[in-house]
Amino acid sequence: MKSIEVIISHIKGSTGNWSIQSNEDHQRGVAELASRFADAFGMGEWGRVLGLLHDIGKERQSFQQHIKKESGYCPDVKVEGDFSHAYVGGLVAHRLFRPATPILSNIIMGHHRGLYNDGEWIELLKQDIPAEVTIPSITGQLKAPSTPLSKEDMHHLVRMLFSCLVDADYLDTEAFMMPEQNRLRGTKTSMKELCSKLEAHLDKLNESAPDTEVNRIRRYVQQCCKEQSNGDIDYYSLTVPTGGGKTLSSLLWALRHAVKNDLQRIIIAIPYTSIIVQTAATLKAIFGEENVLEHHSNVEYDDEGNKEITKQLQLATENWDYPIVVTTNVRFFESLFSNKPSQCRKLHNIAKSVVILDEVQTLPLEFLQPIINTFKSLKNVFGTSFLFTTASQPILDGTIRGTNRLNQFKALPHVHEIIPADARLHDKLRRVELDINNAPQTYDEVARQIAQHDRVLCIVNTRRDAKELFERLTQEGLTLHLSRMMYPAHVRETIETIKAALKDDNQPIIRVVATQLIEAGVDIDFPVVYRQEAGLDSVLQAAGRCNREGRRGICTTHVFSLRCEHRLPPGYISQANNARLNMVGAFDWFAPETMRDYFAQLFSRTESFDKNQIGQLLYKPTEMQFQEAAAQFHLIDDDTTSIFIQRDGGRALVEELKRSEPSYPLLKKLSQYAVSVRKKDFQTLNDAGALEEINGIWVLSKESLYDDKVGLITDNQWLEETLII
Repeated sequence: MKSIEVIISHIKGSTGNWSIQSNEDHQRGVAELASRFADAFGMGEWGRVLGLLHDIGKERQSFQQHIKKESGYCPDVKVEGDFSHAYVGGLVAHRLFRPATPILSNIIMGHHRGLYNDGEWIELLKQDIPAEVTIPSITGQLKAPSTPLSKEDMHHLVRMLFSCLVDADYLDTEAFMMPEQNRLRGTKTSMKELCSKLEAHLDKLNESAPDTEVNRIRRYVQQCCKEQSNGDIDYYSLTVPTGGGKTLSSLLWALRHAVKNDLQRIIIAIPYTSIIVQTAATLKAIFGEENVLEHHSNVEYDDEGNKEITKQLQLATENWDYPIVVTTNVRFFESLFSNKPSQCRKLHNIAKSVVILDEVQTLPLEFLQPIINTFKSLKNVFGTSFLFTTASQPILDGTIRGTNRLNQFKALPHVHEIIPADARLHDKLRRVELDINNAPQTYDEVARQIAQHDRVLCIVNTRRDAKELFERLTQEGLTLHLSRMMYPAHVRETIETIKAALKDDNQPIIRVVATQLIEAGVDIDFPVVYRQEAGLDSVLQAAGRCNREGRRGICTTHVFSLRCEHRLPPGYISQANNARLNMVGAFDWFAPETMRDYFAQLFSRTESFDKNQIGQLLYKPTEMQFQEAAAQFHLIDDDTTSIFIQRDGGRALVEELKRSEPSYPLLKKLSQYAVSVRKKDFQTLNDAGALEEINGIWVLSKESLYDDKVGLITDNQWLEETLII
């Protein structure tokens, strides 16, 4: 076959019908997109240069041989030598823009494999530029951002530019290789249009709502959000007790604030998937699914319904190019500290956005310093506004002080509270009082107290405590257990059973023992709640499940302590409980000022706000360790193993697993039937012959070890009894 002179970047087709994208066209297309993305934070020229240089290594003869052979264009061609190409653009960037080498070269060299640790990309610079590569003449000046950069900002700047290049590269390649798919990208709905939709929806709600105290408070919160939305890009908080209409009011503020400041999207980060599911469903009903992206591990976009919208949603999970994004805290923050192209691709779409952080009190203390520094970078350098929403506002401004003088750092300079302090919403929405008993009790004693109530919820700290208390309750009426020893689909089914029963007057007895999974984001309403001792924020979350609708006057949430042999697990739960216990005096436990005192106590018991030393890895601008920092920044320490349960829909999925290699869609469906267990429990089950490994996936083979009420059984007594039977 006659060779062609054009330098190939991408090729598609078949014999007699080939279509080629030249490397010149691809790099120009990527440069235009990357420049537009980086313009959002004033570095469009940097994006253009990255695009023009990122694939220059494809001029190598070995790469041209490789792409012709792999595509089938010239299947018999011999590939001579190494055909890697990404490092070449880094070498050219080093020659043309030497002062910018630490930024440009690492990004270009890592645009396929991910950002390097400092020493690794520097080592790559020792190579020579291949002789067949033409050094381009690029005009233009790489100017520093107009905003002064701190040492804490630099790693985010590199990642943002990396995001611009990676997303532009994917999109331009997709436009050539899969134009019909590329056509589905993006939406045209503006923040102003969405704001009008929400205001019309709220007007309709308010017109039909009865004139009650709760509804008057909700309208007041909405009015405050309207009035305070005209501020500049900054940090804001919305502290509203449970029942105050926080979800829609916060979005009203965010949309009006986005319109005023010309911001491009709303990103809502939430700690619990249960809240995400509820929030996303509410927003889709108002704005339409075509405007709300729900992005978390439990969501599945199948082919039911509108196939085009489904495909748009699937594509939008890659880069968050959507008006409203609802996601998890873990996905949001770990992406901001990742080095991988697939995770970093979305980052540039966080710039010039409004980020709503819901239940902000759940931010992990051991990562609080790099997280707050990230808030500063996103606001100061990338024009992102923040709204922190909760019923239990932590301290995020001033100086955060830990166990000693060396363990402190400057938090945010200020946070603007939307609701005036003299509004005293916690008084007006008071529906619960706390009855705190610090005297240690046995499981039997607590179980007897629970049994005195017909409708009662008990929340404990561990799976073991939930199982022990549940087993001591008389199984009368509807007596249920909830913990992560049950697979997610089982948990959801049980919660729906509870909700339905609470609305049924013919179901007089409903007693539930649960772990913290029910504490936030689950819209249930019990007249009595028991809560095992914990931090004040967790206690108040539990109280939010008590008399939630305020129809019973003042109800009681009882806080109890278990005897020392059932002591709290070491770590955060004990630390938070001790902070609460150390608050001596008469407190209004629901007052915002009490919560500030509590968090000051909690912080003073924290040994490190950066336990994995993310700052040491990233805050030296010439020695940034991107790969190592990504490995260290995980909000959830997961040393567990997932065991898949062959029950209900899980049975057919396991059969499918036996027939084929595990695919991502299959594993995602299987995750709804998985229970994560610690190493010790995994070993116990494995030693008992209760597990089977199928294509690298662990499946429970002894189905009798999954109980319909308590879930997976791992303790020795139950194992022995079950296996004997």
